[in-house]
Amino acid sequence: MPTQPKQFVERIIEDPFGLPRKMAVNLGESPLAWLHARGHLSERHYLAGDRLRTDWEKAGLGARVTMRWDAVPAQASAGAGKADPTLAQLSARERFDGAIRAAGPGLADILWRVACAGEGLVAAEKALGWPSRAGKLVLTLALERVAGWYRLG
Repeated sequence: MPTQPKQFVERIIEDPFGLPRKMAVNLGESPLAWLHARGHLSERHYLAGDRLRTDWEKAGLGARVTMRWDAVPAQASAGAGKADPTLAQLSARERFDGAIRAAGPGLADILWRVACAGEGLVAAEKALGWPSRAGKLVLTLALERVAGWYRLG
């Protein structure tokens, strides 16, 4: 796994007690990267989760933390309040939706929380009301299905 530079962003993440907390998250070490680096996830599972997160970000599904500078031009008609999404965004959204469907009900929650939202396993387990250590098993099952959907070897 290549070492990524430290890139911190502010995120609101639910702590183990269910309270929202503003935290600085190092995007270079996501929960998936942490699990992979310690041998808890295979390369295939890490790549599947990383591809899912990439599609989620490309589709623009995450919350915006900064102002958009590509606002709709002033001469746009009154009915065109939003700019059309790009083809790349639409394709990423289709891939993301397909991967989430492939994970299936009951598995997509932990998958999204850990891979896309950047929550740690303990916080995700608490938020979902699961017992300790159940998250890693369920996350691995979800990542296996997503890896199959993305056709990762």
